[in-house]
Amino acid sequence: MFRQTHIRLTVLNSLVFIILISILGGIIYFYTQNQLYKDVNLSLLDAVNHFENQPLQQQQKSEQQQKPGPINNGTGLRFMHRDPRILTLVWDSKNNLLREQNRESELFNGNEKLIRPQKLDTLQDVVVNDFSFRYLATHVDIPGYGQFTVQVIRNVNSEKELLNRLLLIMAIGCGIGVLCAIASGYFLAGRSLVPIKKAWQKQQQFVSDASHELRTPLAVIQAKTDLLFRAPSATIKDKIHDVSTISTESRRLSKLVANLLTLARSDSDQIEMKKQAFRLDELLKEITQHYEEIVSYQGKSIHLDAPESVKFMADKERIHQLIVILLDNAMKYTKEGGEIWLCCQKTSSSIILRVKDNGIGIAEQDIPKIFDRFYQSDRARTEAEGMGLGLSIAKWIIEKHHGKTKVESTLGKGTMIELIFPHAQKS
Repeated sequence: MFRQTHIRLTVLNSLVFIILISILGGIIYFYTQNQLYKDVNLSLLDAVNHFENQPLQQQQKSEQQQKPGPINNGTGLRFMHRDPRILTLVWDSKNNLLREQNRESELFNGNEKLIRPQKLDTLQDVVVNDFSFRYLATHVDIPGYGQFTVQVIRNVNSEKELLNRLLLIMAIGCGIGVLCAIASGYFLAGRSLVPIKKAWQKQQQFVSDASHELRTPLAVIQAKTDLLFRAPSATIKDKIHDVSTISTESRRLSKLVANLLTLARSDSDQIEMKKQAFRLDELLKEITQHYEEIVSYQGKSIHLDAPESVKFMADKERIHQLIVILLDNAMKYTKEGGEIWLCCQKTSSSIILRVKDNGIGIAEQDIPKIFDRFYQSDRARTEAEGMGLGLSIAKWIIEKHHGKTKVESTLGKGTMIELIFPHAQKS
């Protein structure tokens, strides 16, 4: 089950990484392309603007003054450029190329159809003899000569080669990135499944322990009931021990089912805390009075230390349940002649509640586990019987009231459980 989930999560995580890598690679490529061709486009546009804004006859005169000599290009025209890498081609009204006698223009001999401008005032790309060019063309009116098409063209081979290298590097990088994405996806999927596996194992253990705990009282009730059926003529007085056992196990079973239901509803967050203001010191006095007779009957004593009024915003019923759970545990693990202390005090920001006893204590290695469900130390099992659910419910109540727990215990000397609740509680 977890293996299939692991594979699905791996695929999902890998796809996310691959998409992110692809988007990042695309952004880098198109940004680089834009930056490379930005200067090319600006140079071509600047050259065209230069020709449009300056009459060609003035260009001819200024050039003849600077460089006297015969000019043989069919029209007697030669153009000056700001970017020496830009060539200028002139087309007459019949789309014939007027060539200059230079080494660069020889490349276009026989390739007039390829380089002839298809659109005006629009940047275009063309490939001639494995060379890449970008050009821009416009119409220019020359007095005395007519209308010509001026085409400024620039070799972009270096830009193309750089982009191709970048594309190759990115392809290799994306390949490595995909492998890393799969590995990362597998790792992250495994990490994300850890709490799920722990929760599953915890649930399985909970079901197993609950089944075991439920089986025990049911088996006792079933056995005692079978004994009663074997003696149908016996009176209750004759079978008082069996009837008492059935009654005890029934109450134990009822309490266990109620606790399991509480924990199940708490896990699904179905129980809401009805918080309201009440006097915590008065609640402690009430609970202590109810326990005095029971504690006295067991040969133990209980002491209350609540000298001041403590107003608490909380679910009174759940706080009552919490205190009863802690007192029950203290009584259960305190021997005859022992003492139990219930203390309450308030500070500027907190309310502190302590339950202390001088009972059998808890081993140091067992203290972090006492709030786990169905957990009981070996020593505790020899001293008293229990289901191991009370402190789990107590932990849930404490967490719902944003409290903190501190446990101090020494074997043979006793245990102290301290609860710290903040004053500010949301109603």
